Amino acid sequence: MKLPILYSLQHCPYAMRARLGLLLADQQVLLRAIVMKSKPEEMLAVSPKGTVPVLILPDETVIDESLDIMIWALQQNDPEDLLHKDSPDDLPTTIDLIRRNDKEFKPQLEIYKKAKRFRLENVIEERQKCEVFIAELEQKLATNQFFIGQKPGLIDYALLPFVRQFSRVHRSWFLQAPYPYLRTWLESHMQSRLYGKAMAKFPLWLDGHEECLFGKTKTDKT
Repeated sequence: MKLPILYSLQHCPYAMRARLGLLLADQQVLLRAIVMKSKPEEMLAVSPKGTVPVLILPDETVIDESLDIMIWALQQNDPEDLLHKDSPDDLPTTIDLIRRNDKEFKPQLEIYKKAKRFRLENVIEERQKCEVFIAELEQKLATNQFFIGQKPGLIDYALLPFVRQFSRVHRSWFLQAPYPYLRTWLESHMQSRLYGKAMAKFPLWLDGHEECLFGKTKTDKT
């Protein structure tokens, strides 16, 4: 049986998002680990924008947006009902929040990371701009265990890599920041077996063109 091919970068939050979605949906792929300074010609031929993740299905369909990969995977199989099929209003809310994360929060997070890295005078100001979104997430968790309702959904796993990235910019500050619910949520996810599997390190594909099997099998239970 021919498997999909996934081009992935270990610490890219978008690639992390895609890997989480594939694991949650029990979808197996052949993973090709890359680094951005040396992009495979094979990847660029099917996705000229040159960013990860890129998923190539057996019928040669190319999906090169992380959220689209998650939704495709969960449409194949959604054992934990992460799409909340019995609550149709949840998906538009989920998509809206993810879009805001990608279009507003993530660009500001990059500015904050740069300010912290280069010890710029405006680092606190840039962090506070990020906190507008972070505070909204904290508020959601103050009344629910997860971002939408009392069970995990697509939104939780789609935002996980980005909240993780924010927490690591200034770790000591985050540990005492006024976001206790978000810290608990983040720690719970990062201590899970699922997260460990999503963050497994694979040999670079260009070094030996070794395709690595990624994804759960029927006997691999969380």
